[in-house]
Amino acid sequence: MSFTPIPALDIRGGRVVRLVQGDYARQTDFGDDPVAMAKAYADAGAQWLHLVDLDAARTGGWSLGALVRELRRQTPLRIQTGGGIRGDFDFEAVLEAGAERAVVGTLAVREPLRVANWLAREGGERLVLALDARQDRDGTWRVPVAGWTAESGATLDGLLAQYAPLGLRHALCTDIARDGMLSGFNLELYRRVAEGWPAIAVQASGGMRDLDDLRGAREAGASAAILGRALLERRFDLREALALAEAAC
Repeated sequence: MSFTPIPALDIRGGRVVRLVQGDYARQTDFGDDPVAMAKAYADAGAQWLHLVDLDAARTGGWSLGALVRELRRQTPLRIQTGGGIRGDFDFEAVLEAGAERAVVGTLAVREPLRVANWLAREGGERLVLALDARQDRDGTWRVPVAGWTAESGATLDGLLAQYAPLGLRHALCTDIARDGMLSGFNLELYRRVAEGWPAIAVQASGGMRDLDDLRGAREAGASAAILGRALLERRFDLREALALAEAAC
């Protein structure tokens, strides 16, 4: 099984930032040149980039079209992007800008028929379901919406069961409690999803610290891992991460 490390850039106000557990008040700034950072990732050998519109994640209206077009012009990176995709206009804008995949979270909960239509029309390779979840006291994984600021009542298992028969091929699973905390991936979460829905490629996200976490995600059945804060803080070398993935194939 192939395994793909995917560098991530979260954009807020045109700057590359990272939040802690989705908290907009707990932000670390990493600069104002996402194109230069993406070019460095491409030069290191990355094939994919995960791009998040944090401004739109709360209010809707994905707004990174110009950035995606510039990234496509200056790099060979394939891009998956989301944050604020709330309707047909946003979804189509993502694909028209040149992104390979649209990452959809809130709308998958609130308007499942619309998302089902996108899957039917564009196919499972053009959409990633963002399943960002918190585990409650009884062990149920619940999926909040609107940039993790609102509870929805939806569960991880329920959404997977709903979308798997519709042709879903990619699911990005984030343990919100670990996001930005450098506490390691929740390997049991990825193992559970990979074993329960083997036709869906799981992208691990939230908490990666080092290359051992990357190995753990691969062994747990994930097909990809999102490299966020730890990569931005240079806690490991991207070339090493990519070499590890290639050796595993």
